[in-house]
Amino acid sequence: MKALNFYSSNYHSQLVCRRKTCTIRLGDKSAKYQEGDIVWVTVGKRFAQKKKIYTGVLDRVLVKPIAQLNKEDLQGENPDLNSVEDLMVFLQSIYDRSFTPTDTVTVVYFSEIIE
Repeated sequence: MKALNFYSSNYHSQLVCRRKTCTIRLGDKSAKYQEGDIVWVTVGKRFAQKKKIYTGVLDRVLVKPIAQLNKEDLQGENPDLNSVEDLMVFLQSIYDRSFTPTDTVTVVYFSEIIE
């Protein structure tokens, strides 16, 4: 079983209420995340305990430059994002580095599996 983990506790409430429907990860992660994969959606810091929120399925995996992200991608990552510029600022706070519109990201759409 794979995990789709979110380090920041900020994501916990968005995941619990199902407002977060995708994640935007730096680089090409298409070898790691593939459409149809069953995953545990978890929250927790690296090398620490994780909390499983639910079991999910990866619905779509897209690799593209930041500049090509659309409103659906932005809203799925964080409903408060309105522009690519907002996303780059948001990503800088997570990855602690600067980004350009040409940087490659992987957009992973996921949904809950009701058991």
